[in-house]
Amino acid sequence: MGLTALCPGTFDPVTNGHLDIIERASETFETVAVAVLENPAKRPMFTVEERIAMLEKVCADMSGVEVTSFDGLLVDFARRRSDAVIVKGLRAVSDYEFEIQMAQMNHRLAGVETLFMPTNPSWSFLSSSLVKEVARFGGDVEGLVPDEVRARLHDRLEEGR
Repeated sequence: MGLTALCPGTFDPVTNGHLDIIERASETFETVAVAVLENPAKRPMFTVEERIAMLEKVCADMSGVEVTSFDGLLVDFARRRSDAVIVKGLRAVSDYEFEIQMAQMNHRLAGVETLFMPTNPSWSFLSSSLVKEVARFGGDVEGLVPDEVRARLHDRLEEGR
């Protein structure tokens, strides 16, 4: 049995950049656990259940990908999956500066390894926060998120108006 890649994140909402990392991880690892963080402090636009449902839909055709959620420390979640390696996408040096500290702390706390995957340059500018901001101001996010996610984002923003 091979290693499991843990692809953690808030995914609020999932973007094409996230999907690129998940898909590439699925080509490398036998199993990819997309782990949605339950973090109410971030005040997400979508509930954990909504984010899981969107991810399950857009990852349905990817072999070996499962979607789950966790709260608390990622290393505790990773420890419960004894065969897990954390896989993180890096867009820029600023991501690296933050993620290397997290990786080193995760290793120190639990011996959990982190592998970094550079983001496809097509998505290096993309973030969930930016997508939400563009959508809030009426900008079109087509091509930045899957169509299903774009529709749900539009509907959520309409509910708030």
